[in-house]
Amino acid sequence: MALLERVGTLLRANLNDLIDKAEDPEKLLKQLVLDMENQLMQVKTQVAIAIADEHLLEKKQREHETSEADWKRKAELAIRKSDDGLARAALERSLSHKQMAAGFVQQLDDQKVEVETLKTALRHLEQKLSETRSRCDLLIAEHRRARTVGRAQQAREAMGRTDQSVSITRMKSRIDGEAARNVASRELMEGGSLDDRFAALEREEQIDALLKDLKEQHAKTA
Repeated sequence: MALLERVGTLLRANLNDLIDKAEDPEKLLKQLVLDMENQLMQVKTQVAIAIADEHLLEKKQREHETSEADWKRKAELAIRKSDDGLARAALERSLSHKQMAAGFVQQLDDQKVEVETLKTALRHLEQKLSETRSRCDLLIAEHRRARTVGRAQQAREAMGRTDQSVSITRMKSRIDGEAARNVASRELMEGGSLDDRFAALEREEQIDALLKDLKEQHAKTA
């Protein structure tokens, strides 16, 4: 009965109410599905046990009915042999088995009711689990989408609080300053390079003059 009460609680569960009260809706929904799956397995086990018990009761009932008939036939045999004492003993056994069979009939009727109750609970729980899985998937998707939209809204609000025109102006000023410094550096570098080129030309003329003098001296001594 405790199992059926837990199943009933799960079947009556209102997902929207649970989500409203939950700090982590996704975690709660996944746990709810897990609880229902566990309860479903327990109900299936109980149904299997109840059906097995039903078959056992049917077997016991048939055994007592068979024994009742056997002892009744033995009583008839004793009567034909004119042995009333033996016939009475056989009838006593037959009556006892008849009473036992009747008792098993009542137990079997009660067991069938229990089996049907468990089967009904199982069907309802299976249906509820299927619906809950689909509903949970939808709610989890909605929760994640809402969370994403919330973060996007926060980002837009943060951007709105920032003075973009001021930031762009500052950045443009920095870029312009860097460009001006680069131009100045390039002009300085180019200026130094020009002096070096003229100095190289003058040195080259000096070397040419020295080479010419050496050649003239060599020609005189030859």
